[in-house]
Amino acid sequence: MNGEGNSFVGAIEWIVDGANDILWTYVLIALLIGLGIYFTIRSNFVQFRLFGEMFKVITEKSTISKEGKRGVSSFQAFCISTASRVGTGNLAGVALAVSLGGPGAVFWMWLIALLGAATAFIESTLAQVYKVKDGENFRGGPAYYMEKALKARWLGISFAILITLCFGFIFNMVQANTISHAFENAYGVNRAVVGAVLALLAGLIFFGGVQRIAKVTQVIVPVMAVIYLVFALGISIVNITELPAVISLIIANAFGLEEVVGGGLGAALMQGIRRGLFSNEAGMGSVPNAAATADVKHPAKQGLVQSLGVFVDTLVICTATAFVILLTDVYTLGEEEGIAITQMALSEHIGGWAVSFLAIAILLFAFSSIVGNYYYGETNMEFVKKNKFLINFYRFAVMGMVFLGALAELSLVWNMADLFMGLMAVMNLAVIAILGKLALKVLKDYQEQRKTQSEPVFRADRIEGLTSTECWDGEEEQRQAK
Repeated sequence: MNGEGNSFVGAIEWIVDGANDILWTYVLIALLIGLGIYFTIRSNFVQFRLFGEMFKVITEKSTISKEGKRGVSSFQAFCISTASRVGTGNLAGVALAVSLGGPGAVFWMWLIALLGAATAFIESTLAQVYKVKDGENFRGGPAYYMEKALKARWLGISFAILITLCFGFIFNMVQANTISHAFENAYGVNRAVVGAVLALLAGLIFFGGVQRIAKVTQVIVPVMAVIYLVFALGISIVNITELPAVISLIIANAFGLEEVVGGGLGAALMQGIRRGLFSNEAGMGSVPNAAATADVKHPAKQGLVQSLGVFVDTLVICTATAFVILLTDVYTLGEEEGIAITQMALSEHIGGWAVSFLAIAILLFAFSSIVGNYYYGETNMEFVKKNKFLINFYRFAVMGMVFLGALAELSLVWNMADLFMGLMAVMNLAVIAILGKLALKVLKDYQEQRKTQSEPVFRADRIEGLTSTECWDGEEEQRQAK
């Protein structure tokens, strides 16, 4: 029986690996970098030019409805998306990229973030433009703009099913897997026990709705990020004289000039882009689901907020983790993998207690990702069909996958995550390549209003070629602007 089970798992791994090689080598690298450059140029470098504006927008309060109820703010939407972004990709993913692709993988993570921030602006702005009202809240995302802008509901349904499987099931398996490995490594806790506790805690939040999700993530995400960054940046400052050598190593290895570990230029490029996309999700089509929930006066505001999220995720948190790892030689030993590499590296810097500290940190990082991932699946199930029974079935199914993920093999869950996020990205990138011109017109409208008034207010009828929107007729926005 064991042999049959191992053969079955081996067959799945063979299929997944083969599909990943084709998808990432021949399709995704060109799409991600190519569209990132295209949107950067067409938007006149929006991610750099309006960097300061991002901080202004993220602190704005949400609007108040006619009934006097406050919607999801830009900051809450940012936290929902960051909850999904900031997780195992920042700790275990960076370690995996460095161990398999060498230090040069970090350079390609930086590049994909710098270019991807423009792509994130486009997809999140489109999500706001085509969002729909759902009771007191808003819903939206790629499935919605595929249906409304392209008049292709079948395409929207296909994407909605894919993102539900990817985030609700596969990505949550990755998060649970990393948590269980971290606790097993730190405390020797049985991974089945960890999985059962995670599934129960997740279920309590799943049944509380989007407002509870927003409230939980807006508390957890900043706290966990700050605590971890204090340690990571503190280590970088203490070792500041060694950082120039680390940065030189990253750049040299990125172009195959200095092979320390991994498979040279190709491995560095592939691992950096894969892990970069997993971490910051720019162009994948996931973050727009969170961006659409924000109750703002202009769609471009969420485009800016989510661009900032890409920078925070990759250029700050992932870089801090990379420095912690590369200031040691743990990643060259081949004795540990995934989160264990980060745990061992951190313990070399601040002592053995760091293994336990990082187990708690990854619990907070990854659990918030489980919550954010779940929401992406729920909002897309609502798109396919509003059915209370199906939503409840989905909630229990996600809880089950969280439990199974805690027990699964590390390599299998990461490779499956690569495959599913790759398929999502291809579909979403192809669509925003067509619709991007609308988002650029929305950006132009925002900038023109910003020159003459402090608070831009969006009306769909001001944008040539923009149709099928539900939330931007101007009446509500005019009332809020008074």
